[in-house]
Amino acid sequence: MGRSLPTCLQQLNFRKSLVGLATGAGALYLLYKAIKAGIKCQPPLCTNSPICIARECLPSGERALPQEPPASEASPGGKPTGLAIERERHGRDSGELRRLLNCLECKQDDYAKSMILHSITRCVYLLEAEASACTTDDIMLVGDMLDEKDNNVKIQALNALKAFSGIRKFRLKIQEHSIKVLELISTIWDTDLHVAGLRLLNNLPLPDYVHPQLRRVMPALMEIMQSDYIVAQVQALRLLSYLAQKNDLLYDILNCQVHCNFLNMFQSTQPPSLLYEILVFAERLSEGQNVPHYRAVKWHYNEQSLHEALFGDESRLADRLLALVIHPEEEVQIQACKVIVSLQCPQDLVSRRSSCQPSHSYFRTGE
Repeated sequence: MGRSLPTCLQQLNFRKSLVGLATGAGALYLLYKAIKAGIKCQPPLCTNSPICIARECLPSGERALPQEPPASEASPGGKPTGLAIERERHGRDSGELRRLLNCLECKQDDYAKSMILHSITRCVYLLEAEASACTTDDIMLVGDMLDEKDNNVKIQALNALKAFSGIRKFRLKIQEHSIKVLELISTIWDTDLHVAGLRLLNNLPLPDYVHPQLRRVMPALMEIMQSDYIVAQVQALRLLSYLAQKNDLLYDILNCQVHCNFLNMFQSTQPPSLLYEILVFAERLSEGQNVPHYRAVKWHYNEQSLHEALFGDESRLADRLLALVIHPEEEVQIQACKVIVSLQCPQDLVSRRSSCQPSHSYFRTGE
């Protein structure tokens, strides 16, 4: 052959290495194919998960609907038909929201109920036509979940009612749950529940018949406002700012007891969103107590009341407001200036300067 023995052995070893590499690459490729096939494998059509329960649970006597095609499949016109939101966009009712509501009537555990309610909330926001087609009986069904013992179920029910409250025809029916929502907020100390309940109330015009309950829960609202959870504080302040414009509730708000360090809420180190809401609240209170018919009554306030903290002779609100006028956020600056203006003596008292008693405040008439 003309080749030496060492040369033949060297070539043989080289070929064995190539074979080994090819074998290893083939094994890796097979492993890759197996993993890929496992990922693509679809789960069973029926499981015990709440989502599957929500999809499969139908009233007795009804047959389960056939499986919808996946989102990647297209209609004859070339448009996707798998997602419920896409079906509604093309004028088709997916039936997803109805199946969820039917499922809520079935006997479920607490976890399943909370997951079904969460899915209902998403459907109401995404499937406007299907949500508008619901009835007041559906609202009552969701509202009944507020009586469940599990807090998570209550929270998800509040979120679902908040979603439905965006549809005008359901607002009066949802208002009927206002007293129950106020009761939950005032008796259960759960920040997530507070946020969900307050968001619902802030999205509704509260009827006058709720005012007696509002007076009873005012201390709880003040505690939430002074808590350490910013989202709950902001929602409580928005509700209180709305209630401060109600003549028959203003005194109850101003006479409510607050913490001794309440004015710390006006510090520039607070989040801008919280600062803005507390300044709006202060402006509403200042405007309300300057109304002639409110000034016509000699009101008596507790020493630790909100009125004394904000407008009493020993209040240091003026110092806090002056510091906020130079706040980095323009929205906070403007609102601080609005509170300063509202703290001036009423216009009908300007001519009677003797009526404006001297105080420790920097904001005196004419300055």
